[in-house]
Amino acid sequence: MEEMPAVAPGPDSRGTRSSHWLARLSFVLAGLAIVILLAVAGVKSLAMLVVGLVAAAVSLGAAYVFLSRRGMVRWLAFAVFVAAPIAVIVVYAFNHLLWVAILSAALWLLAGVTARQALTGERPDWRMPEHPAQPPARHPYLIMNPRSGGGKVEKFDLKRKAEALGAEVFLFGGSGPVDVAEVARHAVAGGADLLGVAGGDGTQALVAGIAAEHGLPFVVISAGTRNHFALDLGLDREDPAACLGALTDGVELRVDLGKINGQTFVNNASFGAYAEIVETPAYRGDKMGTTLNLLPDLMQGQRGAHLRVRANGTRIDAPQALLVSNNPYGTGDIAGLGRRARLDGGVLGVVGVTVRTAGQAVDLLRGSRADGVSVLATKEIEVTADAPQIPVGVDGESILMSTPVTCTVSPGALRVWVPRVRPGVPAPKPPVDWARLRHLAATRESASTVPAR
Repeated sequence: MEEMPAVAPGPDSRGTRSSHWLARLSFVLAGLAIVILLAVAGVKSLAMLVVGLVAAAVSLGAAYVFLSRRGMVRWLAFAVFVAAPIAVIVVYAFNHLLWVAILSAALWLLAGVTARQALTGERPDWRMPEHPAQPPARHPYLIMNPRSGGGKVEKFDLKRKAEALGAEVFLFGGSGPVDVAEVARHAVAGGADLLGVAGGDGTQALVAGIAAEHGLPFVVISAGTRNHFALDLGLDREDPAACLGALTDGVELRVDLGKINGQTFVNNASFGAYAEIVETPAYRGDKMGTTLNLLPDLMQGQRGAHLRVRANGTRIDAPQALLVSNNPYGTGDIAGLGRRARLDGGVLGVVGVTVRTAGQAVDLLRGSRADGVSVLATKEIEVTADAPQIPVGVDGESILMSTPVTCTVSPGALRVWVPRVRPGVPAPKPPVDWARLRHLAATRESASTVPAR
């Protein structure tokens, strides 16, 4: 494939100078949080901190017991989970310290926000490069699922709007299953020079694989229920019709594709508890009840296959949940999951979670540093089990796969055309590194970083 010149992304709206001042502000806010505690609560401030941390640990431990046990123990744990934070509020209020706790917590929260903003400002290369969308498509072919997303295809009049732009549209019809991959192959054989999908992520992945196989551009129309792939491409999930702008005024992103036993995935493949639950027939009719019923056996190892994971010399034995993603997710929450700012890193993200006791559940407060959490990036991962087949959730669809299951990544395999004007992807949230922040706050801006007048 001939290499096309990249269109440089626009400049970051926040320069290095603002990063220095945001770092200083984060220290000021953190200092104020401590000063307020000491000035108002005095020696009680340490007791306040201890009570809050203990309550958080108790709540998390109770949540683990609730999910991993049945009967009266489960509901006692639920009562403790609810009562722990209420008890903290009562204790603070009784000692006339509730407002202090709220104010101090708010200042700590703002300090964390400004700290992340300061560190984000140092990362100018987080956007995927854009390339010209050329040559223009002469025979675009779009596959639309009218049932996806609660009927978004009809609601947003996508078929008519696409045909008005010169696209040929295949609309799912009837009650029988549709071989989407075969439809896409037939379209390519008929001269289609662009493929696109208005549907869920599972359908997107199937057609994306055909587009990549033939080197054709691919258009994502956010007409699914969750639209995770569209979200990480920066597309408008509220107005799927806006995605059609890729046909008339688009740019090209070169993104990676994941492969699991030869099948394409655009988001992730999940193993363990989630896959086992989704694979259960009762899940469709009663998601909450089925999940609560199966979790105890899954978390105690009494149900589901015994998984073994091998990647880059790292081994993970018997994880209760394993997520393999097409490029790593951000670090926005305790499990290390968030959004993917870039889909062109050429690696798979891996998150494995093993929690056998309430103590290990409490340890999850340490995030990715917890003993029960394994986070890594790799180009290939192998999952074996003590069963010939295991359920795997591939882009939200449950599939039985023969073991061993191998996941790989195909760097830059897919040419995605997206509208030039789109919501975009927010800057990823880096972990708060107070040592780096201290360096930023203490360093004086150089003349080159100060805007010229």
